[in-house]
Amino acid sequence: MSYSPPGLLSAAEIESRSFITKVYGWMSVGLAVTGACALYMASDPRMIMALVQNKLLFYGLMIAEFGLVIALSGWIKNMEVGTARFAFLFYSALTGVTISVIFLIYTRGSIASTFFLSAGMFGAMSAYGYATKTDLTSMGNFCMMGLLGIILASVVNWFVHSTAVEMAVSYLGILIFVGLTAYDTQKIKAMNIIGNAGSDEDHKEAISGALTLYLDFINLFLSLLRATGRRRD
Repeated sequence: MSYSPPGLLSAAEIESRSFITKVYGWMSVGLAVTGACALYMASDPRMIMALVQNKLLFYGLMIAEFGLVIALSGWIKNMEVGTARFAFLFYSALTGVTISVIFLIYTRGSIASTFFLSAGMFGAMSAYGYATKTDLTSMGNFCMMGLLGIILASVVNWFVHSTAVEMAVSYLGILIFVGLTAYDTQKIKAMNIIGNAGSDEDHKEAISGALTLYLDFINLFLSLLRATGRRRD
């Protein structure tokens, strides 16, 4: 058994922190790619209008996004590290293109303030999930059931176009993704295999964790924007 003097971190703790740093690093890179692509599209609203008006292209990109995130989530362990990295960055870029439509709906100031609010909420809950000794599995399971519920409600609302349902889904989404942020952070911390640092498996686990937290952040941001965002005139 290894011993660390008081005030010093053990080798396992150092490795765990290094892994989490890699996870947050890749997540940050993904968000930066998404933001850059969205801002590029927003630099010329005609590009966003062309995307929205071309239904085949727009829905084709969304289907590609969905397929890519399923592939990354399910088969990342069987991918080469380079392939996993490329797929994550390509997914982030696709998300930036499709998410750019928010610039047609909400003011830039509202988008910016919501982003910083999302970052603050995400950071606080992720820090809680990392530091707490409480098992968050029950909360995570509850949030996953809630997520299924809001997905079904969103599908139904696609046809009924109820403003009340849309707002309810948005506020529930905020609560659910706040909870999932804490739960997923704890889960990612626990999945790190000590002694695996620097291996291909370690790098792929970091990308997988980054994708999970990236999705939590994006969905929290969109839920907050739908609930509190100021729409364009």
